[in-house]
Amino acid sequence: MSPTPARLLLRGGTVVDTDPQVTVRPNTDVLIEQGEILAVGSDLSADGAEVLDARDQIVLPGFVDTHRHVWQAVLRATAVDSDLGDYLNHILGRLSPAMRPEDVYAGNLLGALECLDAGITTVQDFSHVQHRAEHGEAAVGALRAAGIRAVFGFGYPPFDPDARDPKLVRDLRARLFAGDDDPVTLALAPSGPSYAPIDIVEQDWRLAAELDIPLAIHVGSGPVAQRPIEALRERGLLNPRTLYVHGNSLPDDELAMIADSGGTLSIAPAIEAQMGHGAPMINRARATGVVTGLGVDVVTTAPGDMFSLMRAALLTSQLADGPRLFAADVLRMATIGGAAALGLSDRIGSLAVGKRADLVLLRTDAVNMVGATHDIAGAVVASAHPGNVDTVLVAGRIVKRAGLLTHPDLPAALADARRSVAHLAASA
Repeated sequence: MSPTPARLLLRGGTVVDTDPQVTVRPNTDVLIEQGEILAVGSDLSADGAEVLDARDQIVLPGFVDTHRHVWQAVLRATAVDSDLGDYLNHILGRLSPAMRPEDVYAGNLLGALECLDAGITTVQDFSHVQHRAEHGEAAVGALRAAGIRAVFGFGYPPFDPDARDPKLVRDLRARLFAGDDDPVTLALAPSGPSYAPIDIVEQDWRLAAELDIPLAIHVGSGPVAQRPIEALRERGLLNPRTLYVHGNSLPDDELAMIADSGGTLSIAPAIEAQMGHGAPMINRARATGVVTGLGVDVVTTAPGDMFSLMRAALLTSQLADGPRLFAADVLRMATIGGAAALGLSDRIGSLAVGKRADLVLLRTDAVNMVGATHDIAGAVVASAHPGNVDTVLVAGRIVKRAGLLTHPDLPAALADARRSVAHLAASA
């Protein structure tokens, strides 16, 4: 990975912040020092700094993907025409057990690099492929090798009951997550009350509390609990460190329970529409006050970039009950909203001085972005694509420059991914 410049100045860009509201500042500099935002303003001093020319570019907080099964990058487009049942049977029932540790590493590295290439600087990796301890080690190692900021959600494979072993989580926590300011942090990603008996759920919640880590769970009217949030409340398990994923079938009163508990929500509008999770819920979530972020979910079925995801969010909001969302609302969900959903808004998600310099620079001199100055938020949400991503920074370190990833082992990563694709195709 490329070294982090001690001082870096982004000169003369169109700076777009998203907190507390979307604001646009043309011809503005951003000064970064030791990986943090030191100043945002006009004609900042460049003494001792490496200078990047940001003219003709939009400077944004890095995008935050609040729910993605990153390991599935090597299974791209294998379930485009599948409903949820087919996806579960084919991807989790058949292909997940065929994943060797080297396949998990290849998938996670490829998936994390795909995120960075598209300006996603933080991802919540819901990794329910831990058939053995080596799978978890491979997944975490790949996230770190990619240079992305990540919340690694340790999950048990849903169709492999023998893999459920809390000792694996404790050991991984002790060995791989000792740093206080580690860009890759740990969460627990268990089945949750929709899909597991409440006694098992309570054990998982106690484990997360013991290890002092957050939770991420899929939630909806599942085969075990039709009212999963109420089931958690009855056991005293609602807490502010739980990220709930999907929840299309949850009634408004259960969404309100999440909001009242301080819990947060990740929605994946493209996947929820494609796989039939239920009616779009983005407007209902907003109305109940739940902090909500966006998630790609699976590239087996949908694109892996935030631009496609923001458009899906904007379009599905037009079909949902409640007041419609606008482009600026969606852009906030993709940045500061996602950061808040992951409990990271004190560190990332906006351009506030003192925050980590996780940034994305989009070119406005491309044919699809000329005229973006009419409505910057509208252009980013409705017109931009990954090809417009010129530069990406994570904690001030440049991971993409002039349209190209800077990862030193990119050819090897692609070759390893192709080998895993071939192995998994033979297992399909």
